Amino acid sequence: MDEMKKWYTDTDSHGEIILATRVRTFRNFADIPFPARLSGEALRKINLAVCKAAENFSEFSLYPVNMENLLPYEAVALAERHLISADFAASRDNRVLLLSKDESISIMVNEQDHLRMQVLFGGLCTERAFNCANHLDDAFDGAFSYAFDEKLGFLTHNPADLGTAMRASVILHLPALSAQGFMLQFASSAPKLGLSVRSLYGEGGSAKGDLYQLTNTVTMGLSEQGALQNLEAFALQLETRERAAAEQYVNDIAVQDRIRRAQGVLTNAMLLPTDEMLESLSLLRLGAVYGQVDIPLQTINELFVSMQPANINCMAGAALGKSDRDVLRAQLVRARLT
Repeated sequence: MDEMKKWYTDTDSHGEIILATRVRTFRNFADIPFPARLSGEALRKINLAVCKAAENFSEFSLYPVNMENLLPYEAVALAERHLISADFAASRDNRVLLLSKDESISIMVNEQDHLRMQVLFGGLCTERAFNCANHLDDAFDGAFSYAFDEKLGFLTHNPADLGTAMRASVILHLPALSAQGFMLQFASSAPKLGLSVRSLYGEGGSAKGDLYQLTNTVTMGLSEQGALQNLEAFALQLETRERAAAEQYVNDIAVQDRIRRAQGVLTNAMLLPTDEMLESLSLLRLGAVYGQVDIPLQTINELFVSMQPANINCMAGAALGKSDRDVLRAQLVRARLT
C-alpha cells in the first residue's frame, strides 16, 4: 500500500469516536436487465462502456481493476478495506472495480446493480461525502440513462433500495458503550429510527474491536438530505454518550490495567491472531483518546484495516497459513508501534 492518505488515516474534530463516513448510491441503466439476468458477453460490454466513460472523468482519477485478474486474497483484501462487498470479492467473473488512488471512491460494476458507487472519507462528513457522491452520480448520468420510475424512484435489484437508492453510514469506535451493553439495546431499537447498527468486524452480538457501522435504512418517502440529517443526528448522540460513558470507564484501574496489557501484547507478542489484535487495538485506541498511551489515532486506525488476514497476505505476496500470518502480523504491528 502506498503512502497516500486513505480514509482510515484521515480524520477531523469527531475522529476520536467517528472514524469514517460512507455514502453509497445504486444505479442501473434503462432498458437493460439487472446483472443477474445478463450473459457474460453483455456484462463485458457494460464493463467496457463504464470504463470508457470513466476515462472522461479526470477529476475523480479513477483506474479500472479487472476482478478476474486478482488472486482470491487480493480481492478479499479490498473487501477488508471496505471498498467492495464480500460477494463482489467472491464472484469475480465479468466484474470490474473503478477505484481512486486514495481509495476514497470505489465503483463496483455489475455487482447486484450495474453501478454501486461509494464515497468514503475519514471523520464525520455526511455533506462532503454526499456532495462527492452526487457529483459522481451526475457524471455517470450524463453518460448513461438511468432506470427511474416517477413513483418508485431509482430502480434497483433489491426492492429495499428503491427510491433514493442511497445508503449512508458512519463507522464509530464505542468501547465504553459496548462494555455497558448499550449497543445491543440500541441495535434492537435502531430500525424504528430508520437506522441499522452492525459490527464492522464480527457477526451477531460480537463486535470485534468495538467498531460499529450505523446506516440509514429508509430510501422511500425521505429525501437524501433527510436521511443524512437523521444519520448525523444519531451519530452525534452516540458520540456524546460514548464520551460520557468513557470518562468514567477509563478511570477504573482495571480498565487502565487492560489498556497497558493490550499495549504490552501489541508491542511484544510473537504470534498475534486477528481477534486478539482487534481487542487489543480497541483498548489501545481508548487509551490514546484519553491520554493513557501516546500513540497517534491514525496509526491505530490504519492497523485495524491493514492487519486484516487478506491484507497480510498481500504484504507477503502469498496466501499464508494462519500461523504464518499471525507471526507476520505480530512483526508488523511491533514495528509500527515501537
